[in-house]
Amino acid sequence: QFVESGGGLVQPGGSLRLSCAASGFALEGYAVGWFRQAPGKERETVSCISGNDYIIEFADSVKGRFTISRDNAKNTLYLQMNRLNPEDTGVYFCAARPAGKDFMLCASNSNAYDRWGQGTQVTVSS
Repeated sequence: QFVESGGGLVQPGGSLRLSCAASGFALEGYAVGWFRQAPGKERETVSCISGNDYIIEFADSVKGRFTISRDNAKNTLYLQMNRLNPEDTGVYFCAARPAGKDFMLCASNSNAYDRWGQGTQVTVSS
């Protein structure tokens, strides 16, 4: 349902732009989010954008450095990551809220999302 891309190896202080292309459904109107999982750690919610794009949330660890956006015409979600540090290393996933009464609302718990992609690896290292 989602295909993530744009990951790679980057030096500390560098930038990456992740993309998440949706297929089989239209992103517009759904709350969608980015998540990451580092080795040995639980999955973490990085950012979410609500279905009407009015509410954008970020984890404290990425505030001021990451930007989330979507292009409904391209049916794609983006995550611009700047000033990356080694703690940002992990597999990054995107997902959407399921159809239902809360489909437009961000949720802090990643279990509230579905249609997960396969993830893209981000490694920040010198």
